[in-house]
Amino acid sequence: MHGLRVVQESGCEVIIVGKLRAGILGLNEQGLRLIEAAVETGLYEITAAADRDPEALQAVAEKYACGGFEDFRRFVVQNSLDAIFVAAGLHVCEEHVKVALKKRFHVLKMLPPALNCGQAAELLGVAQSEGVQYMVANRTRFCPGFERLKEYLETNDRGRIRLVTAWCYLPGLLDDARDRWLSDPQLAGGGVLLRNCYDLVDQIVLNFGIPQKVYALSTNNAPDRQQRLSLTEDTAVITMKYSDTLTASLIATRTFGPPQRYLRLHHADGYISVSEDSFVACDNRGKELERSNFDRVESESMLKMLTDFAAAITTHDKQKSEARRSIELDNMALIEAAYLSSRTSMPEEPGRILKIVGSEPSNIWTSAAKRII
Repeated sequence: MHGLRVVQESGCEVIIVGKLRAGILGLNEQGLRLIEAAVETGLYEITAAADRDPEALQAVAEKYACGGFEDFRRFVVQNSLDAIFVAAGLHVCEEHVKVALKKRFHVLKMLPPALNCGQAAELLGVAQSEGVQYMVANRTRFCPGFERLKEYLETNDRGRIRLVTAWCYLPGLLDDARDRWLSDPQLAGGGVLLRNCYDLVDQIVLNFGIPQKVYALSTNNAPDRQQRLSLTEDTAVITMKYSDTLTASLIATRTFGPPQRYLRLHHADGYISVSEDSFVACDNRGKELERSNFDRVESESMLKMLTDFAAAITTHDKQKSEARRSIELDNMALIEAAYLSSRTSMPEEPGRILKIVGSEPSNIWTSAAKRII
């Protein structure tokens, strides 16, 4: 650790005395919200910031009394940090993130963790070899609706579930001209599936593992087929086969509305609908058996996520770190299988992709994996 601190464990609570020295790489809207929440936790001190927009950089440097860097390399090389928050796209900072990991800076990367499964395996592998964290800023894991889902599946027979459906409708996401790079496959890696559904895929994988096969169709709003082939997808429909009794599907669009993001799980006696801020269980006639609605979800889940990252840095739980690494690779393999299927028009196997990158599907029901959220 570059800063002085003492870590004490009181039961399951981790108490951090002193603050982690943190830097932010990328000052987009997500990055700004992240460092505001980091400071609010009381666990981090923002000591450096990097962005290529001089006005945004000056504003942050003045607000947090920290160093400002327009050069990403200087940001990494000239600072001694415990952690960096990466909000910039990996297409502009991949090599700098690798250098940071090799300097043993812990990294919290805004979704998604990488542009493809191979890149994810490489970054997670560097972190593993250096004994540091490369974690994904996935606050959905800490949203009360999905926390309640985890509790429900731990106390009920998850084998009862026969169908899982995920919906992600986020119209108008690319209206801002500054986000047009997200339509370029080389820069963005993927479209609505990778960029906007990673956390929903994560919930499916956390609770049911990776499917045997994935079949996907995708398209975008380009006027002709040739142009569509050179752009990331605006709309995707994914079907996943787990077994003869369990299937899952995901429908995603960043074009059509109304805005909604949720999971629905069906079993013989009823169904469960889950979103960030709600959990509803019904019988098959629609009668509500349980309903929970939650407030202040975004801010509270962000604080929980950042507290969890601080605990991961200071507790050095290798088993838990390996479980996290495996889950992220499972997520990326499922997404990559979907992209491959959309090109081949054939079902594809996430397990085969994991073998190519030198990994195996994680066993999500091990005690270590259960504790990752």
